[in-house]
Amino acid sequence: MLKNILRYTLISGLIILVQTAYAGETKTLFVENFDNLDNWRPLHFPKIEKYSLYTIETKAADSYLKAESNVSASAIVYKKKFNVYEFPRVSWQWKVEHVYQKGDAKTKAGDDYPLRIYIIFEYNPDKAGLWDKLKYKAAKLIYGEYPPHSSLNYIWANKKQAQTIITSAYTKKSKMILVQAGNAMLGKWLTYDVDIVEDYQKAFGTAPPKMASIAIMNDSDNTGENSISYINYVKVYRK
Repeated sequence: MLKNILRYTLISGLIILVQTAYAGETKTLFVENFDNLDNWRPLHFPKIEKYSLYTIETKAADSYLKAESNVSASAIVYKKKFNVYEFPRVSWQWKVEHVYQKGDAKTKAGDDYPLRIYIIFEYNPDKAGLWDKLKYKAAKLIYGEYPPHSSLNYIWANKKQAQTIITSAYTKKSKMILVQAGNAMLGKWLTYDVDIVEDYQKAFGTAPPKMASIAIMNDSDNTGENSISYINYVKVYRK
């Protein structure tokens, strides 16, 4: 009897240890190290005639994404969407050569950034009200696909602001999150790690849509300037 009790206690303890270890396990959806751009597609915007350039640069055994903008705007989008509740964390490492002198996150004229990590949340017609359904259906007829429901933009701004989360000058459905600003850290590799579900709730005051895409962008069409920036990797995961 005692032997059975001890055996049961040991097995139960092992199960708890395994469950605890699994609960604390980090699970990665993907890590993009930019050996190539096979997993990415271009994203172009209406009325923008000149596109930013995204290429792979290799030094020794390392490769990076090089993002060049010269009075231009476009992005690249990871081809696979993901569930933000299953994989809410995004980390990346970037380096910026210089910021736009005319940049200003609060104005349309200054809405340019040498680099941004762009989280695009998917519109779901099954969750939309009648008015939104009509608007999005009309937009799909023009552009061939639904516009995003909303977005978070993790940006390198040209200057600090009183607020670290700013509503886009173009639409209230897009929030700019200032993770870096100014000239002090130019030319250095900087690493970030964010929880996009928590940030969305802070920015919009509500829970985000379930599905999202991740994009990278360097744009200068509003300021008329130019810049070169780099990304070493992007990782989407959960803790």
